[in-house]
Amino acid sequence: MVELSVVVPVYGCRECLEQLHQELTESVGSITTSYEIVFVDDRSRDGAWAVLKDLAAADQRVKSVRLSRNFGQHAAITAGLAASNGEWTVVMDCDLQDPPEAIPSLYAKAREGFDLVFARRKQRSHSRLRLTAARMYFKLLNTFMDTDIDGAFGTFSILSRKVVDAYLSLGDHERHYLFVLYWLGFEHGVIDFEQKDRAGGKSSYTFQRLLRHAVSGIFFQTTNLLLYIVYLGFVVAGIGLLGAIYLVYLYVVAHPPAGFTSVMVLLLVIGGFIITSTGITGLYIGRVFQQVKGRPLYVVDSVVRKPPARQAVKEKPPRQEVESLH
Repeated sequence: MVELSVVVPVYGCRECLEQLHQELTESVGSITTSYEIVFVDDRSRDGAWAVLKDLAAADQRVKSVRLSRNFGQHAAITAGLAASNGEWTVVMDCDLQDPPEAIPSLYAKAREGFDLVFARRKQRSHSRLRLTAARMYFKLLNTFMDTDIDGAFGTFSILSRKVVDAYLSLGDHERHYLFVLYWLGFEHGVIDFEQKDRAGGKSSYTFQRLLRHAVSGIFFQTTNLLLYIVYLGFVVAGIGLLGAIYLVYLYVVAHPPAGFTSVMVLLLVIGGFIITSTGITGLYIGRVFQQVKGRPLYVVDSVVRKPPARQAVKEKPPRQEVESLH
């Protein structure tokens, strides 16, 4: 057991790994000498594993874990937490946008009595379109989940051993780091930090991945969406009832309309709602199928860590027999 662990999922940031290691060593070393750095290679395609092996071979405080394939950021974080041994564990990205020099502030805030501390970005270096989409996403998410998750939070955080153990006890196959921590419900603190520019590589979150991530977050972290579908079904049924009353009224008191357009509009609206709701329900069933198969969230390919240096054992002096004199 060490005082502090740092878990870093690695994907697409080979260029800055040595700089990250150096800055982490300086920052965490200013807090305690009892620490470890756990790098988790999520099968990065840029040759990051070669660098991680060299770092682990040169520094006995570095543990490099390689997954058997790309399982995604949140699975890599889980693998890193499982490999960590710290009383406190920091989770951060590998691209140096999360500054290592903010770790002492995280640690100091946690020592005030919090089991969990989030780091909040004062400003984000993304485009205005992406920032607007992120705000809308978190607004929808908070509506469906009855939460108040701040979109300025990322993975940069510090967890006590109690929180890490609780996180690892969950068997969810569909997981999102922030959502799980909020669900656990431990008292948390917040610090603010200035996000830096990316030191190397580029973001692995393409538009397709972001969309899949958003759908996963909204659909599969809560079943409240199914309840909203039921509500929408009542609304559509109410509109249909009003339309039926109106058509009967026209038939009795006035000349009935030709009917084709109104009937087709109603059929398209109701049919579209049925197809959409059935598709969403099918997605939930598909996720249930993935969960009940019981496959692991990730598979570790290899772990590299430099063994601690052996200390020479001093030989005991030979036992001297003392002859008792009579």
